[in-house]
Amino acid sequence: MAQYEAKVSEASRELTAREKIRFKDITATVSIDLATSNEPLIIEPIGFAVIDVHNEKSENPDYKKYVVEAADGELYSTGSESFWKSFMDIYNEMAGEDEKWQLKIFRKDSNNYKGKQFITCTIL
Repeated sequence: MAQYEAKVSEASRELTAREKIRFKDITATVSIDLATSNEPLIIEPIGFAVIDVHNEKSENPDYKKYVVEAADGELYSTGSESFWKSFMDIYNEMAGEDEKWQLKIFRKDSNNYKGKQFITCTIL
C-alpha cells in the first residue's frame, strides 16, 4: 500500500478528472483551521468533496478531509467533524434553492472540554 493516498469518496456533483485532482491536493487548499484562528471566515459555497486519506506517517493513518469550494474558485479544507455536520445540514437545506447564500465559519468554545474550541458554521 502507498505511504500516502487520497481519493474522492463523495462530492456535490460529478467531478471531472481535473477537478478530482484539484480537490485531492489538500496542500493547495486554504486550511479552515488556520483561517478561523483569529476571526470568522465568510465564503459563498458552491460545492464540496469528501477526501479519504491514507497516510502511513500520520498517528491515525486513515482519516477524512472535507473540502468546500467557494464561488470565487478557492478551495477550503478541514478535518473538523463538527464543522462538517453543520455545513451539510445547511448545504442539504439550501440544495435546489435559487437564492445565493453565504457561510460564516467560526470557532466556538467547547462546553465539554474547558479551554478547547471547535469549528462550526452558520448561514448568513
